[in-house]
Amino acid sequence: MTQITGRLAPSPTGYLHVGHARSFLLAWWHVRSRGGRIVLRIEDLDTARSKPELVDTLLRDLEWLGLDWDGSPHFQATDLEPYESALEQLVRSGAAYPCTCSRKEIGAALSAPHTGGELPYPGTCRGRFASVAAAEKRSSRAPGLRLRVPHPPLALVDGIRGPHVTDVRQDVGDFLLARRDATYAYQLAVCVDDARNHVTEVLRGDDLLPSTARQWHLQNALALPHPTYFHVPLVLDPAGRRLSKRDKDLTLASLRQAHVDPRRLVHWAARSSGQHPDEPLSAPEFLPDFDLSSLPDEPAIMGPSEPSYFHGRGPLKISPP
Repeated sequence: MTQITGRLAPSPTGYLHVGHARSFLLAWWHVRSRGGRIVLRIEDLDTARSKPELVDTLLRDLEWLGLDWDGSPHFQATDLEPYESALEQLVRSGAAYPCTCSRKEIGAALSAPHTGGELPYPGTCRGRFASVAAAEKRSSRAPGLRLRVPHPPLALVDGIRGPHVTDVRQDVGDFLLARRDATYAYQLAVCVDDARNHVTEVLRGDDLLPSTARQWHLQNALALPHPTYFHVPLVLDPAGRRLSKRDKDLTLASLRQAHVDPRRLVHWAARSSGQHPDEPLSAPEFLPDFDLSSLPDEPAIMGPSEPSYFHGRGPLKISPP
């Protein structure tokens, strides 16, 4: 039998916050409670946003939580050859094609106004160029590469969200695998890395649920195995805003520096996930009692009582969703 293998995949683009902690703990518990392996992958391909000096901080954050992993951390940026090889395979098979469109040109080509977020690609360059070299010669600009997305919607089953249908062709169109500046896109990197790290299960925040169908199409095109996916509700503030690195929400580094007992954060993460530990426990101590089937459908709310509890003031009162 294939060994259960999960992964923790932080990116050094900002400080980890308590929302990350909850997702990482759930991923770690789900795999370790069944005797599985954990791969640690540092997603540092986005060189414009990645901050190498934060890598040591996020490693200490994970260790402070009580999490461990098997083998050395895998850094994406240190070995780019697998991504290039995958792109070459996709171009040779006709599953990917060159695209010279700028974001401005894509926006102008759309029949309806579109504000913010990802622009659905209208297929302008689909079948337009005979090769990557021809695209660059005709346009006098470096092309990106897009996946030729099949038309039928995908009916998938998530380990938490259940059955869902996603029509990638309609929602976003043929999506980028490599940008015009030659950087590799997240969707390509994550599929290649999950395969080479032998990942069998992916537990992550449900904001990434729409990515699953894209990755499924790409895995099909590359003849890669499909991990089983589990998408957990996010942590929100009382106004319904999800926690983010950009807004510098309650960070693990700040809790460490304040000498907070990590067992209190672990206790909150367990309780907010439908578990019922009687007292604060370390992440490993809670393993025997973990049960993912108890996870609530609603987001976890980070209200005013939780930070106070982390700092050892008062009992834990889980904020209502």
